[in-house]
Amino acid sequence: MPVWLREHRWRQTLTAVFLSLPLRGARATPANIFCSEQYLKVSIPPFLFEAILYAPIDDTNSTAKIGNGNIFFTLYKKEPAMWDSLTLANADKEKLQYLREHAVLKAHEKAKEETEAKKITKQEHKKYALEATMKLEEEERKRIEDLKEKERQKVAKELELWKNQQKYGDKYKSIQKKGELHQEIEPLKERKSEKMNKTRIPNEGTSKTRLKSTEGCHDSCSIFSQNLKEEQLPAPRAAATIKVNFTPRVFPTALRESRVAEEEEWLHKQAEARRIINSDLSELEDLKEEEKNPDWLKDKGNKMFAMGDYLGAVNAYNLAVRLNNKLPLLYLNRAACHLKLRNLHKAIEDSSKALELLTPPVPDNESARVKAHVRRGTAFCQLELYTEGLQDYEAALKIDPRNKNIEKDAEKIRHLIQGTMQSS
Repeated sequence: MPVWLREHRWRQTLTAVFLSLPLRGARATPANIFCSEQYLKVSIPPFLFEAILYAPIDDTNSTAKIGNGNIFFTLYKKEPAMWDSLTLANADKEKLQYLREHAVLKAHEKAKEETEAKKITKQEHKKYALEATMKLEEEERKRIEDLKEKERQKVAKELELWKNQQKYGDKYKSIQKKGELHQEIEPLKERKSEKMNKTRIPNEGTSKTRLKSTEGCHDSCSIFSQNLKEEQLPAPRAAATIKVNFTPRVFPTALRESRVAEEEEWLHKQAEARRIINSDLSELEDLKEEEKNPDWLKDKGNKMFAMGDYLGAVNAYNLAVRLNNKLPLLYLNRAACHLKLRNLHKAIEDSSKALELLTPPVPDNESARVKAHVRRGTAFCQLELYTEGLQDYEAALKIDPRNKNIEKDAEKIRHLIQGTMQSS
């Protein structure tokens, strides 16, 4: 049975109502508060506060602040007026039930409308992002095409210039060769004329034949020397392909810079993880892609735990552990669910597994180690194993010596142990 909270203080102005509700040591979250136009409910097990308001309020702008052991509500009236009381007086059970169901139904409809609006907004954002991406890609493609066209024009100009240079070079070489031949022939003619002037010619026919023979000899000699010059040029290089073989590597680093033992261990763990996931493929086929993400499942379990759905949270953590059994927070959160469900032995197992994974102890995991010790110690104490529970609480105090709540609980356990020893 719930414990009804009757104590509250309230005051009002013409446009607003200010309500203060004590928590009595309970810990409240926004999920424990429900407010509509004329219905207010605060459910913090085992405490319950419920009120049918005197007149409608603006539930969209109204606020609730949690702090200093109280919940402070600021409720803005829809119509400026002074209320005779906070709640609606002289209302029978049927009317209260109708107002309660109407408020819940209206809240569901409002949540549905907000979900649809968010869905439409998300689709519009996706559409805008897609259009912007396509526009950027089109601009980038156009820029690349322009660059290609410029490069093509540049290469065409360079090729045309090279062809003209080659053409002019060939003409120059042919002119140069003709000049060299002319220079070789001129001195030969001069020498021949000198010889003919010095010597007598006995027979004109014989001299002509000798002259022709000498001219042919010199011509052939000059052609032979030109052929020798051309043969002395080196032959062009032949094309070839060099094959280079590399050692096959899984990791991008070179073999001389790697740690073979650590890499083999990592590959073995990856293969083992893939084997475990592949063995459960028949059970995971119906799941969505995000439901196969351990982090997404952890967040879903946290939300279910906050709403009081401890069995649903345990199922979410179980699936996350099957996908990745190396996350200590999964075991730590599942231990909290088992404590709520009174599965004390499972809570001890999960807390111990979380402490095993939270090694080595570093400042970043201090908070998680404290929670693991406290939850395991709580489970031991509920099993009346006070000595083991006290050891866990003392270990938590060593990590966080300033935590007064843990110190108080440890002192209570010490008194219980002393009382048990005296009675025995």
